[in-house]
Amino acid sequence: MPGDQGKVDISFAGRFAASAIAACFAEVCTIPLDTAKVRLQLQKNVVGDAAPKYRGLLGTAATIAREEGAAALWKGIVPGLHRQCIYGGLRIGLYEPVKSFYVGQDHVGDVPLSKKIAAGFTTGAIAIAIANPTDLVKVRLQAEGKLAPGAPRRYAGAMDAYAKIARQEGVAALWTGLGPNVARNAIINAAELASYDQVKQTILKLPGFKDDVVTHLFSALGAGFFAVCVGSPVDVVKSRMMGDSAYKSTIDCFVKTLKNDGPLAFYKGFLPNFARLGSWNVIMFLTLEQVQKYFVRKPAS
Repeated sequence: MPGDQGKVDISFAGRFAASAIAACFAEVCTIPLDTAKVRLQLQKNVVGDAAPKYRGLLGTAATIAREEGAAALWKGIVPGLHRQCIYGGLRIGLYEPVKSFYVGQDHVGDVPLSKKIAAGFTTGAIAIAIANPTDLVKVRLQAEGKLAPGAPRRYAGAMDAYAKIARQEGVAALWTGLGPNVARNAIINAAELASYDQVKQTILKLPGFKDDVVTHLFSALGAGFFAVCVGSPVDVVKSRMMGDSAYKSTIDCFVKTLKNDGPLAFYKGFLPNFARLGSWNVIMFLTLEQVQKYFVRKPAS
């Protein structure tokens, strides 16, 4: 766990497994909020007096459930779990080893915040560069709304989506949006893990606090808030690029979004994004703190 280096002995395989389990559990619990967030981000500004189709987190979720069925809120869950097994396992599992590498073996005392941010940025970038295809398929499945009667769905499921994208658009297309996705996930991972690490470290120095559920809860909420604040603009660009092939590049998407929808468009879906990331972080970190206990290596007798 972030902040636990030196206190427990867990192998990289143990860290990876515990991180993947916690991330997958959080994904199952919160993906309806993520689906609502993606729909809000992909929604273009309406012209004239026409009302937007989606309004707010609950309104968007209710519209999706009413028009497409409640199961539609879990669209993308299969590639979402693929993503968390790879991305979640790597970004969190590598955090402590990379942080130790940056500070050096002889370091004594608290790790500087800058080193924590650097470690989070590095592991986030590495993990999502590998997991990008799972993110692309997840967004494409989530972006597909209600179809006209008789109209076929673009993809029959996650595995069909992987195959069709590779066959029709080329294998390289599975890494569409890699630039903004690496930027988004490196930034968010740095904000998330470094802030959790730092907030937890600070709280544990206060009288009356100990390494328990209350400390983990406050640390996780802080991690979610900082992650959304710094990551929303690149998150919007990533969702638009993956959901709409009309954009030629990251810069093209950024410029067109700014020109057509204004600067506030980069914070579209901020509240559902925070509700999603805040709750996701709480569930993931609380689960991780418990699951990792089963992977602690006992000292040789």
